[in-house]
Amino acid sequence: MKKTQIILVVVVIVVVGVLYSLPRVVVDNEENNENIGQEDVAASDSVVQAHDVQIPETERGTVSGLIANLENAESKENFTIFADSLAAFYQKAGMYDSAAYYLGKGADQFSDMELKEKAGNAYYEAYGFAMDQEKMSMLAEKTRAYLNQVLEANPDRLDLKTKVAMTYVSSSNPMQGIMMIREVLEEDPENQEALYNMGILSMQSGQYKRAVERFETLVGYYPENVQGQFYLGVSYFESKQKKKAKNQFQKVKDMTEDPMILSSVDNYLGQL
Repeated sequence: MKKTQIILVVVVIVVVGVLYSLPRVVVDNEENNENIGQEDVAASDSVVQAHDVQIPETERGTVSGLIANLENAESKENFTIFADSLAAFYQKAGMYDSAAYYLGKGADQFSDMELKEKAGNAYYEAYGFAMDQEKMSMLAEKTRAYLNQVLEANPDRLDLKTKVAMTYVSSSNPMQGIMMIREVLEEDPENQEALYNMGILSMQSGQYKRAVERFETLVGYYPENVQGQFYLGVSYFESKQKKKAKNQFQKVKDMTEDPMILSSVDNYLGQL
């Protein structure tokens, strides 16, 4: 989870008192995820066009040149080089959906699982930053479209299965995602991402005692997981275990120098 998401979760807890479930969107569960709809393509194009307007004048020439080279590239090697360069530029600028768009073009043009995985991961990253429900739906569908193809070829990729599951959690059928994460934990009880996400989901549904169990298990296996340690403190706080919460937040302060996390920790300590 990104730093911005950490702060967003904390703000919601402080202001509202509990974390509500992720924004609901309508997803057609009968849709073939291997196909990317024309409406989604048009939506992606419009996002890129909007971002292009934000590009500094001094860098527009470079970006335009990369786009021209991409469109004229005849080999997979050259196409990938230019797509990666464009994606790196947009990622650095914080325009993650535009970065995913160009990686997706390579994945669409060439039958290469590595490219599909790269595109799927990029769309998942963009999905993690999206706040608009319609955009979340589109990015979630694209994440599944690419990563499900990789999973069909490599069903043992539990890391990708967990990502796909999290995109369903914010859909109209969240139980599908939760069941997928449970399947991951049945196969690998120590899976870090699955344990972490189940803890987050417990928090979002207001089940803080259950969240405590999830995060205690997580940090038992992975004590260096700062985010897990932080959310364990939040779960203690919300479940009225004040002494444990205070000790946990002090532990987090000793583990990180991240100003966003430390600011949130200080906010909680001020309430204890």
